[in-house]
Amino acid sequence: MRVPFADQGLNKIPEQVSDRQALFVGDVLATGYWATRISEIKEEDTVLIIGAGPTGICTLLCVMLQKPKRIIMCEKDEHRIEFIHEHYPEVLTVTPEECKNFVLENSDHGGADVVFEVAGVPSTFQLAWQCARPNAIVTIVALYDEPQVLPLPDMYGKNLIFKTGGVDGCDCEKTLQLIAEGKINTEPLITHTYPLSKIAQGYDLFENKRDGVIKVAIEC
Repeated sequence: MRVPFADQGLNKIPEQVSDRQALFVGDVLATGYWATRISEIKEEDTVLIIGAGPTGICTLLCVMLQKPKRIIMCEKDEHRIEFIHEHYPEVLTVTPEECKNFVLENSDHGGADVVFEVAGVPSTFQLAWQCARPNAIVTIVALYDEPQVLPLPDMYGKNLIFKTGGVDGCDCEKTLQLIAEGKINTEPLITHTYPLSKIAQGYDLFENKRDGVIKVAIEC
C-alpha cells in the first residue's frame, strides 16, 4: 500500500516493542500523553482523573510519569475500580457521588490542582470544575454529544484555566520510546482478544461492557 507523506505521519515501532504493546500509541495513549503534557503537573499536585475507561487509564499512565503527590480516579463502574486497585494500588478511587467531598479531604489546597475530565457527560463536566481548587487547571479530554455550559456566576472566584482541543499525534515517537524503556505498559488494558473471524463478538462485548472489559484486541 502506498501512503503519501508517510515519512511525516508514521512512526517506526522499535524492535523491542510488540504489536500489542504499540496498539494504543496512535489512539488513546496519544490522547492521554497530550492531555498530560498540556496540564503542567507538578510533584506537589493532587491530580483528579474523572473516568477510568481506556482513555482515562492511558491518561493515568502518563500522569504517573510526572510523579504528582497523589492521584485520584473517579469512576462509577465497580469492575473498572477493581481494575485500578489491582494494577495501580497507589491510586485513590472514588465514585462520582462522593467525589467532591473525597477530593476536599484528600487535597492540600481546597480541591484538585489538576483535573482531567475524561468521562464526557454533562454531570462529569460540572464535577470537574467543582472539584478543582481556585487557580487550578481543568483539562477537557472527553468528547460530548452536545455543547456544555460554563455557569460563570457559580464559578466566580475560582479563576480556573480550562484546556481543551483535539489530540495530536506528535508524541508517538516519544511514547514508543517510553514503552521500549518499560516506563509505560498498556497491555493490561487488553482484557479480551478475539480472532478476526469473531470481530462482531468483540464489538458486542465492548459496546455492552460485559465481563469487566476494558479494551478488546483483534488478531489476524
